[in-house]
Amino acid sequence: MNTEALEDCLNHSYSMKAISQMENHRCQTEKIALITGISGQDGSYLAELLLSKGYEVHGIIRRSSSFNTSRIEHLYSNPVTHHTDSSFTLHYGDMTDSSCLIKLISQIQPTEVYHLAAQSHVKVSFDLPEYTAEVDAIGTLRLLDSIHACGLTNRVKFYQASTSELYGKVQEVPQKETTPFYPRSPYGMFYSAYLIIIEETYAAVAKLYSYWIVVNYREAYNMFACNGILFNHESPRRGETFVTRKITRAVAKIALGQQEVLELGNLSSSRDWGHAKEYVEAMWKILQHDRPDDFVIATGKCYTVRRFAELAFKEIGKTIIWEGEGVDEVGKEEGTGIIRVRVSPKYYRPTEVDLLIGDSTKAKQTLCWEAKTTLEELVKEMVASDLQLMQSNPMA
Repeated sequence: MNTEALEDCLNHSYSMKAISQMENHRCQTEKIALITGISGQDGSYLAELLLSKGYEVHGIIRRSSSFNTSRIEHLYSNPVTHHTDSSFTLHYGDMTDSSCLIKLISQIQPTEVYHLAAQSHVKVSFDLPEYTAEVDAIGTLRLLDSIHACGLTNRVKFYQASTSELYGKVQEVPQKETTPFYPRSPYGMFYSAYLIIIEETYAAVAKLYSYWIVVNYREAYNMFACNGILFNHESPRRGETFVTRKITRAVAKIALGQQEVLELGNLSSSRDWGHAKEYVEAMWKILQHDRPDDFVIATGKCYTVRRFAELAFKEIGKTIIWEGEGVDEVGKEEGTGIIRVRVSPKYYRPTEVDLLIGDSTKAKQTLCWEAKTTLEELVKEMVASDLQLMQSNPMA
């Protein structure tokens, strides 16, 4: 994309003209949302939803030598110059910079804050545990403290994107709001350092700290602060390093003759997969409730990585037959016997989470929310999208 154009766009967000436009727009609306992590899968869908509901939407992106804003470029008022209008504004910021966050909160004066920014890849959290803690755990504290420091505790409704990784080594099935946390990664653990210390994990730890600091601010300052414990949610906008997107990309490449085999880790790992577009609606509904609370958001159905791969190959007309066990397990194409799936230990987690399935009864009864997209429909959409992507750009 045009980096200079995006620089102009972001600089424009601080200009007097932009501020004037913002003030004029606010004469018509007091629904002002700030989204951290707006350039990600969830952030882009949430921005679309809020704009459709008449919100003034602000998003934070990190300053870097290159930009990954492809998921939100269609929201620009001028896609060629990457300029935004008064209802959609991007700002430079970072969850490791308190002064920047205070400045943004003070300038924007949001009524709702959706905190989605995180280092959320579990495997990466083992490689970068300190960075994961700094962004995912302390970053949440910085944002909450910025709201408090700006005197907006009673004005802002705060949503924290929590994760099913908090449950880790599951204590009950299915998992609900009252299920004890037992994170198995640094990503999930920094979110419950308040309750337990687990030697073997890092990413779930960060999310555990964030979860409890949100509860702490809610109780200490009577702040409308909520946690959404979202189980796995996917879409064509899912990051390429996550297993579902890795599968659909590989299947598309295999269909087009660009790849021969797909390598995966634990095929028996089970997850509750939903559609990200539906899950961001749940985020919004959580902040429209009459009192702050925490909710599990899930489909209540569980499938293995093996099953997800089977469904993906089915979309390109291939049936996979499984043979062997453990690292020796392979998935062969029916009819030809060609090996299409192999297991590689390099994709195993240091501490594996085997079964995550959520019970969103509370969300259904309280928020009138429930997942609608089936796994088959989700896989079909993702494979179709990746087929189109690989056809237009084989190097994508």
